[in-house]
Amino acid sequence: MVSSSAHSVEAYLDELSAERRTQIVQLRDIVLAALPAGYQEAIEWGMICYKVPLSISGPTYNQKPLSAVAIASQKNYISIYLLGIYASQELTDEFHSRWQLSGKKLDMGKSCVRFKTIDGADLETISWACGLLTPTEFSAMYLAARVNR
Repeated sequence: MVSSSAHSVEAYLDELSAERRTQIVQLRDIVLAALPAGYQEAIEWGMICYKVPLSISGPTYNQKPLSAVAIASQKNYISIYLLGIYASQELTDEFHSRWQLSGKKLDMGKSCVRFKTIDGADLETISWACGLLTPTEFSAMYLAARVNR
């Protein structure tokens, strides 16, 4: 699946093959365990997203809640978007250093980490990245980036 039209996390998971569902559920459990309180889980842009409520962030450029983390099942890989580390070169560098210590290959775009199977991911580093910022801290980072544009 490249993009899902599911309207709930359960429906999204039901669309997946059994093997991929098991891996996405495992990744989702890690994200949920690591995220600080206050994020809301929802489907946005055809992915499972963890968003900052507008009541915390205030208005955004597109009037949608800010997504801090997103999980997607793509045709040939699983991806996790870690927008908290994308906004900070220091956090991105720390993420790369931690992943390198795992000995696993890192396939990463700006905020998107891709892996063929959950075994190819450094789950400890993903958990670390998901737990870095509260919704308030993530919102402040977002606002600072918008002001500096």
